[in-house]
Amino acid sequence: MDNDTHLDPVEGLGRFLRSRRERLSPEAAGLLTAGRRRVPGLRRDEVATLAGVSLSYYSRLEQGREVSPSPRVLEAMARVLRLGDEDRRELFRLALPPARRTRAPVRVERVRPHLRQLIESWTRTPAFVIGHAQDLLATNALADALYRDFAQHDNVLRMLFLDPAAKSFYRSPERARHRAVADLQQTAASTPEDPRVLELVGELSVRSGEFRALWARRYTRVPPYETKQVYHSVVGDLELRHEALDIRSVPGQQLVVLQAEPGSPSADGLALLGSVGAPEVLRRQNPAHGT
Repeated sequence: MDNDTHLDPVEGLGRFLRSRRERLSPEAAGLLTAGRRRVPGLRRDEVATLAGVSLSYYSRLEQGREVSPSPRVLEAMARVLRLGDEDRRELFRLALPPARRTRAPVRVERVRPHLRQLIESWTRTPAFVIGHAQDLLATNALADALYRDFAQHDNVLRMLFLDPAAKSFYRSPERARHRAVADLQQTAASTPEDPRVLELVGELSVRSGEFRALWARRYTRVPPYETKQVYHSVVGDLELRHEALDIRSVPGQQLVVLQAEPGSPSADGLALLGSVGAPEVLRRQNPAHGT
């Protein structure tokens, strides 16, 4: 610990954050830099981006104008600033009076069984359900076959920014990334202390320079869904209409449906993809089939 241990909470939080920010190099934080830097350690905007909060909010923390950060924001700060156990305890002591030292419950998202059954019954249409942070919560067999070139089908943003398959799969990966980031920004604005959003933004900020650049922008609206043009390693080019429907019974979840124009080459491609993945389709419809 430095000599600012046990600072008065009114002024201590800002000084504490500033000192830890200034002593952490960009390389230690997982950032790539070029040229000379005017400040030691990390800049305020870099800490804010990595923690998944706005620059104005983080600036208020350092200036002592925001004295009630949530435990989830503090967890994000501790992770970004690479705090050890002792420093982490001091961060929470400075920021949280004893009465506020409680952990917010983790949001658990589940897909209703009837909705899962519905999308699994669609054998000619790729469909999946995503959560508020664009986690893939449920997929049907044709959607799994469509995204088979990706290492994992876990989160739309992780697939777009971290999986090399995105560059060959999407004909316009930049457009898809812009839309996904704008959507996540909208979610973050409505739930600024959501632990899943903070975790996802932190991971992507460390691992993807492109995500950091897009996240630093401010999207005034989410671009509309458009026709998705993709390339599949087995069936070739596909042009699919992308529809996202809000699930009213579970706010934050969306049902995503990808459809080809009837009688088009893309419809033939989906039919072929379905026949290639027919054993998986049968297994989902009849779990006893493969046993």
